[in-house]
Amino acid sequence: MSIKLAGLAMAVMFLSSCYTYSTVVGKGAQGSQSVTKWNHYVIYGLAPVGVSDAKALAGGATDYTVTTKQSFVNGLISGITFGIYTPTTTIVTK
Repeated sequence: MSIKLAGLAMAVMFLSSCYTYSTVVGKGAQGSQSVTKWNHYVIYGLAPVGVSDAKALAGGATDYTVTTKQSFVNGLISGITFGIYTPTTTIVTK
């Protein structure tokens, strides 16, 4: 039974996927100019330490798209730290 449990634990660790969600503000991105910033969380993302402000990243634009995702690099860092540090990336496209 312990071999099955170890196999399940490994599958959960290695088969977890990256996530992405987007928010459209106003009419959405009107061009291709983008600003990227990392968000910093600890304890599997439960406690925010430093989260970017999408409105500030938009730089006064009224129409933009905000995409927040956990990239491969973010997931790798989270895995290396065993979830103690769990970053995400915010991309604001104007």
